[in-house]
Amino acid sequence: MQKIVCLDLEGVLVPEIWIAFSEAAGIPELRKTTRDEPDYNKLMAMRISTLKEHGLGLHEIQKVIETIDPMPGAKEFLDELRSKVQTVILSDTFTQFATPLMRKLGWPAIFCNTLVTDPDGTVTGYELRAKKTKLATVKAFQSIGYETIAAGDSFNDLEMIKAGRAGFLFRSTEKIKRDYPEIPAFDEYSELLEAIEKEL
Repeated sequence: MQKIVCLDLEGVLVPEIWIAFSEAAGIPELRKTTRDEPDYNKLMAMRISTLKEHGLGLHEIQKVIETIDPMPGAKEFLDELRSKVQTVILSDTFTQFATPLMRKLGWPAIFCNTLVTDPDGTVTGYELRAKKTKLATVKAFQSIGYETIAAGDSFNDLEMIKAGRAGFLFRSTEKIKRDYPEIPAFDEYSELLEAIEKEL
């Protein structure tokens, strides 16, 4: 059976976008990510409300994203992995955020969500590709004959990690690693690459 690797983006290949924007804008509450808040809808409602309160929108976020580089070793890891097995990125980020990052990573395939904005860049909402986007995508791959191998760092990655042939935590929090001791956890790309290769 053919295999496909599904990787999270933020925290695994690139730094967390919202943390970078929080620091650039000086708004501490925007540091919160899916590592901290399992309820994605609640997290996004807070983000949209906070952006509105401070008069910030898509254009300001995109300026910060242009300054973000992949984590050291991420592109090399991804290049090596893609030379061995089909690999896609499954992310809860947005198409409007992802493009500059995909360019720096060598244009891997990415499945993500879409922000809803006014013409002036005000963020008014967001559209998910599907309910439980990462799990739904993994299930879809499985339904057409792929075995999935997944890696991520946050609460919203756990379903796709547990649903496939194999799954791994990468640079996750101590709490998540403690709460899910059955999931192998790694902090170095070389370790993650070796673990995935054993499943191929």
